[in-house]
Amino acid sequence: MTDAKSPRRVRKAVLPVAGLGTRVLPGTKTTPKELLNVVDRPILSYIVEEAREAGIEHIVFVTGRAKQAIEDYFDHQIELEAQLEAKGKTDILEMMNGELARAGEMSFTRQMKPLGLGHAVWCARDIIADEPFAVILPDVIVDAAPGALKQLIQVYEEVGGNVIGVEAVPEDMTHKYGIVDPKERTGNRIGMKGMVEKPAKGTAPSNLSISGRYILQPEIFHLLETQERGAGGEIQLTDAMARLMKDQAFTAVEYEGVTHDCGDKIGLLRANVALALKREDLGAAAREAISALL
Repeated sequence: MTDAKSPRRVRKAVLPVAGLGTRVLPGTKTTPKELLNVVDRPILSYIVEEAREAGIEHIVFVTGRAKQAIEDYFDHQIELEAQLEAKGKTDILEMMNGELARAGEMSFTRQMKPLGLGHAVWCARDIIADEPFAVILPDVIVDAAPGALKQLIQVYEEVGGNVIGVEAVPEDMTHKYGIVDPKERTGNRIGMKGMVEKPAKGTAPSNLSISGRYILQPEIFHLLETQERGAGGEIQLTDAMARLMKDQAFTAVEYEGVTHDCGDKIGLLRANVALALKREDLGAAAREAISALL
């Protein structure tokens, strides 16, 4: 078990971006769901910003077919940059350049078959090696300051082990999520004794849903390699975490922030409205436009 007094620093994060985005079709027929816009930049831009704020130095994208645009987004667009510079649009150019991948910051590896989140994380094993690492679901934006991942890392630096981001959901919605089985609670920190993926209605051990932010120890890879298929016929990350919990401590953190599931049509719409209203440059106009439709 990791020494709680001196846990190894979390430098790397896995972003599983191979999903087909079926919940937001037809918009994702030719565009990766992670590149759908929220206000004026893609979902993935918010996720990478959160990772960088948390101190992540290396981001591993687990991609699939038709996802080349993700890699291109973080690369130079020479012609566009030249046009912006020629037209004096330096503010836009500066914003775009701020998102570019830094030298050695990003790696891309393929998930050849859609076998689930656990399998996607396992595909990053050789790049992560024997380090603790973060997993960030790339279609979940958490509007928080500090960011959700930074909040988790702050707890991890105190307790070590494995740390899972959670949020409370209505009791009648627990069957849609991975749910933690709590042991004891101190403030926003919950000791865990188990978890279950999408429990049958009325059987959930709590209403605390696993919400797409994780810090995991590298021993999870050995378990994922032999993990049998679970809910939905997929290799579930929660199943492997439940096995790892037999040997290592898990702490759930109910982070402060508002979660937007952008892999869902209404969730994507809600994120656009909520984040537009918060913008200093767009908020007033957005409120006026929305009010006119109601």
